[in-house]
Amino acid sequence: MTKLTIDRDAVLWSTPGAERAGRPLLVLLHGMGSHEGDLFGLSPHLPLNVTVASVRAPIADGPGFSWFPRGGYTPGDVSREVADAAADAVLAWLDAETDTGAGVGLLGFSQGAMVATQMLRQEPRRFDYAVALSGYVPREEHDGDARLRELPPPVFWGRGGADAVIPSTSVEWSIPWLATHTTLTERVYPGLGHGVAPQELADISAFIAARLG
Repeated sequence: MTKLTIDRDAVLWSTPGAERAGRPLLVLLHGMGSHEGDLFGLSPHLPLNVTVASVRAPIADGPGFSWFPRGGYTPGDVSREVADAAADAVLAWLDAETDTGAGVGLLGFSQGAMVATQMLRQEPRRFDYAVALSGYVPREEHDGDARLRELPPPVFWGRGGADAVIPSTSVEWSIPWLATHTTLTERVYPGLGHGVAPQELADISAFIAARLG
């Protein structure tokens, strides 16, 4: 698969470069066919002491961008190769672009949630926590899974009870996996489709604030 790269000029930051030192970083990963400005709108609802960086996915997809190529995976069962390529792109950007001395968290929606969990599998000790919204865990076994079980990172997994986009089989697979590989906070919001609810935003903010101590 072709190596993917992040457009550094497209990243949206909540704070100027001169103010980022010593602050924890939260990386936002949007969903399929969306863009970096989508999840960035959540920034006012998140803890104020976090620097938010909203990243644009590397694959052009209609008017937006995606993490996985259309036709390159089966919905509900993305391969390790495809998921790793997306995760590698974000990890390389983190290596090159950011001062992460104060810690790093991840927040992804849908495809972005899958990328976030794959990043945990690749480097489980690098991230302080992850927030996975309306997504699932790629099914294919990963070399990092055993390390995750040894030191399960905190993960908030929120999803809508009426989400018709994510296959139920993928959700059913993800429930026991997340329970055994992460320190899981799971929330299901009745009546919510493939989106983010106001109560969910409040729960996310409380979860992140708790991780920051």
